[in-house]
Amino acid sequence: MMEMAQESRQPGCNIFLIGFMGAGKSTIAAELKRQLDLELVEMDQKIEEEQGMAITEIFSRYGENHFRRLETEMLAGLQGKANTVISCGGGIVVRPENQELMKKSGKVVLLTASPATVYERVKDSSDRPVLNGHMNVEYIASLQEKRRVLYEAAADIVVATDHKTPEEICAEIERALV
Repeated sequence: MMEMAQESRQPGCNIFLIGFMGAGKSTIAAELKRQLDLELVEMDQKIEEEQGMAITEIFSRYGENHFRRLETEMLAGLQGKANTVISCGGGIVVRPENQELMKKSGKVVLLTASPATVYERVKDSSDRPVLNGHMNVEYIASLQEKRRVLYEAAADIVVATDHKTPEEICAEIERALV
């Protein structure tokens, strides 16, 4: 594992975690930070801090397009970073320029999970604005399907997270990065 940590710390080797909400991006980002001694950026959290309000409030006050612009601005600001794992919001791939920005400065890892797994992971959450009023497996499946092509087009690496520990998922990502 030490060899991988050395290799992944080469300048410009950022890891962008993308995927549907509940796929495990934040959990895996924290584990990769720990295992590979990388800097960690949680995009949603950073946007909330910079805007002084929750994502749900940004959506309700200014709309989804405004939020997506904030994501693009943040990705552009991360272009000078290296040795960083970036946990992206679930809709980051909606804008083509975001895909380009991620690919310019790192590897894009798509984390996937079945609609049932996503539902189990997010069902008690009230801070998922895209699911407000639609917290069910069928809606999750339809939204995942709408974004699937975008996720797959952006991804350099795809890792399924269903029924795996964070350590197993990180090991799979590390093997794929070599």
